[in-house]
Order: sequence, then C-alpha cells, then structure tokens
Amino acid sequence: MNEKNIDLISKGMEEASGTTQDKIKKKSRLYNRLFFKVYVNYALMVLLFALVLGSVFLQLSEKATKNNTRQQLFSQAKAIAKRYNEFIIDKDYESSLSYIKVLLEVGIVAQDVWVVSNPNASAPMNPDMTTMDLQALTKEYQEIYLGAFAGEDTYRISYSKTYGFDVISVGVPVKGANGEVCGAILLNAEVERQTESIRDTKSMIYLSMVVALIVSFIFAIVFARQLVRPIAKMRQTALLLAEKKYESKTGIDRKDEIGDLARTIDLLTDKLMENEVVRKNLDQMRMDFFANVSHELRTPITVVRAYTEGLVDGVIEEESTKQQYYQKMLLECKSMERLVGDLLILAKMQNPDFVIEKEPVNLTQVFDDILKTVRTMGKEKRISVCLENDHDVQLMYGDYDRLRQMFLVICDNAIKFSKEDSTIYITITRGEKLRISIRDEGIGIATEELSSIFDKFYKSKLRQNAKGSGLGLAIARQIALKHEGTIEVFSTLSVGTEFVFSFDYITEEELEQR
Repeated sequence: MNEKNIDLISKGMEEASGTTQDKIKKKSRLYNRLFFKVYVNYALMVLLFALVLGSVFLQLSEKATKNNTRQQLFSQAKAIAKRYNEFIIDKDYESSLSYIKVLLEVGIVAQDVWVVSNPNASAPMNPDMTTMDLQALTKEYQEIYLGAFAGEDTYRISYSKTYGFDVISVGVPVKGANGEVCGAILLNAEVERQTESIRDTKSMIYLSMVVALIVSFIFAIVFARQLVRPIAKMRQTALLLAEKKYESKTGIDRKDEIGDLARTIDLLTDKLMENEVVRKNLDQMRMDFFANVSHELRTPITVVRAYTEGLVDGVIEEESTKQQYYQKMLLECKSMERLVGDLLILAKMQNPDFVIEKEPVNLTQVFDDILKTVRTMGKEKRISVCLENDHDVQLMYGDYDRLRQMFLVICDNAIKFSKEDSTIYITITRGEKLRISIRDEGIGIATEELSSIFDKFYKSKLRQNAKGSGLGLAIARQIALKHEGTIEVFSTLSVGTEFVFSFDYITEEELEQR
C-alpha cells in the first residue's frame, strides 16, 4: 500500500470521525438532552406531588373548618340551653329574651338564635321565652327541632330557603324544671363566613405551593446540572478517546455510580494507552523483522547472483574455479534454506493456537542422542562434553524432536563461543522441578547484552557469530515456553555462560498409574 492510499484512508477516517461528531451534535436537541429530561421529570414529579398534597390539605382544612364551626355552634347552643334551664327553674321569663339580645349584639358565631317550645311536652316552655313560632319554621328545619325535642343534638348544612343561602344549623334540647324537654335552641350560621375563612386558607396554600414549586424548580436545575455535568465530561472524554487522544481523563472523583463509571472510563484510557504502546512496539518489531529478514536474505542472494552472473558470462573457465563457485552457491542456498526454516519454526512457535503434541519423554535418551552430535561438532576444537545425571530415567511430557532441537541450539552456541581444549558441562538434576544446566568455558556474554539475546535476529558482533541467523535462541525460548518451562542465562565475561532450564517432571510410578 503506497503513501497516497494511506493518506486517502486516513483522510476518510478523519471525515468519518467528523461526520459522526456532527451527527451527535445535530441529535442533541434541547428536548433530547438529559438535562432537559431530568429537569422536566423532576419538575412534573414535584408539581404532581404539590397538587396532590395541596388538594388533600385543602379538603382536610375545609372539613376541619366546618367541624370547628359546628362544634362552636353546639357549644354555644348548649350554653344557651343551660342558661334557659336556669331561667325556667327561676321562672325568670323576661330575662331570657334580653339574654338572647345581648348575645346577638356581642357577636356569637351564629347569625340567628331561635328558641322554640315543645308542644308535645307536659310542661311546654313559656311563650314569653320563645323567639320563633314553631308554625313559622319551614319543613327544612323539622329534622333539627324534632331531633332536639327527642333529646338529641342535631345539625344540618344545606341551602336555606328562609335565608336564601347555605346555612349551618344546630339544635339542642332545653329541659324544664321537671327534667323534661320543654323546647329547643336552634342556631343558624351562614356558610359563606366559613367559606371566606376557607378561601383565605386556600390562598395561603396556593401561595405556599407556588413558592415551593419555584424553590423545587431551582433545586431541580441544580440537581440536573450536577447529574449531567459529569456525564457530559465523560462524553467529551469518550470523543477524545475516539480521536486516539488516550491521555485524556475524566477527572471525576465521586463516590456514587457515576464516579464508578468515570473510574471505569479512566481505567479504559489507561488500557488504551498501554495497548497503543504495545501496538507501536509491535509495529516497530514488524518493521524490524522485515528489515532483518531483508538484510539476512540480501547477502546470500547477492552472492549467488554474482557467482551466477560470472558463470553465465563465461568469465570463469577453469573447471576447478567453477566447482568452487558451485560450492559457494550451494552453501549460500543452504544458508537461505536454514533461515527460512528457522523463520517458519519461530512463526509456528509464536502462534498462540499452536499446540505441541506431548508424550512421555526420557531426557536421558534425548541427551544420549545429543551427545553424539555435540562431540562430533566440537571435535575440531577438541572440546569435550561432561554429562552428570542424578537419575537414569528423567521423564517429562514433551515433544522429543523439539526438545532435542532446543538443547542442540544451546550446545551449538556453547561450542561456537568456547575456546579450544575446553569443556561443556551438562547437568540434569531432579528437585521440585527438573533442572537442566548447560555450561561452557567460553568468552561469556556482556551484562548489557543478556536482556537481548533471545530477541529475533539478535547477533553479537563477534566473528564466531558471523554465519548465525540470530533466530536460534528465540526458537529455543519459544520451545521452552510451549513446554511450560523456563530458561535462564547466567554469564561472566572470559569465564563462561550457563543456560538453565526448568520443567515439570513425572515419576515412573505416576507414569504407570496413568
């Protein structure tokens, strides 16, 4: 993919990102915003609550006012009846009317006070004491005075034809000297007076409701802003993350669910930053890998091409020289073949889905096989190999060929970097783990290089490593990992290097039980 195509794709992504943000802004109408929804819902809830509470309170207030008026009328009527009883006992008939007149002048709750005589009594009330003829009363008051004549306290709230408006009427009995009900006291009060009191109460309630709603709406705005502000901040952070600005943080520190969400976004930011670093490292590793492969292949291809051109052009005529060219071309082809093979093995080992077929393997047999090859490889430099094994059978689960390849890589390096007439020590011991140590008496590895020796294509600048591909130790490490083992390296310059492997082992008894 050339740079022009990359620029077009990048531009398209930026335009798509900008289009997405534009759509988000267009959709953010006032009625779609969370602030508006929270405010409206809260305001409606408060308004509904105020209306319900106000209606209930008004009903209770109206009922309480009427009950209070009725109780006052009954209390006054009973006081008048008691006083009339005294007048009857004292036979002070003339003072009764003066008493009623004074009461009306002073201003009692009742608008009118009617005193009626009970015609059915054995000793009815003296006519000079009555203020209303029983025959003059309309039928609407019949229930009141008949109840009073029966010795009961009665009341009625209804429209009065006599007055032409709603009236509260109460009636109480008046007893004579013999204890018999000789008459009744009827008190009438205009409902409109109570309505004015109720109306004043309603006005106060309505005013309180309005003030409460205004205060509630202010609190609703504050509450909605406190709720929406961190969400808007998180939205802004998410948009910045979409633009790959992974250093963005919400900066929200709350102890509620919104705070948990903000901390989750911040955690996501950290993870994205880590992933971005890993991605960049992988991209760099991929670029380095291609560069290294290209570099490793360029030299043998150049050599083969030069020899081939020399042969094709007929520059080389001597048969012996031609044979030398052929040998060098074959050597370079083998080198390229080995490099490609190592790359395939390493790629296979690094694939997470690749699983090694494991079976019980006796490492004693593996090293018996390895020793033959290693002694042959070290014969030219007169290098000897010493093997120490604390058990005749060292069992573990693994792949025989892969394990042999792994240990041969280490032994090959040991021979390559060892001095002449030196020794390679191989030790196999069994403790908590199966431990394999391969130690040489070579030139050693510098401390600053120890962390890099397992990297792909890493090669020291020593002449002994000139023909190496830089993949051997990387392959050895991957084989160890696939066997769920570890590999460590310890080295001192001019003293030697030791590679130590650790694996889980199985005993012969465990093998028999399985």
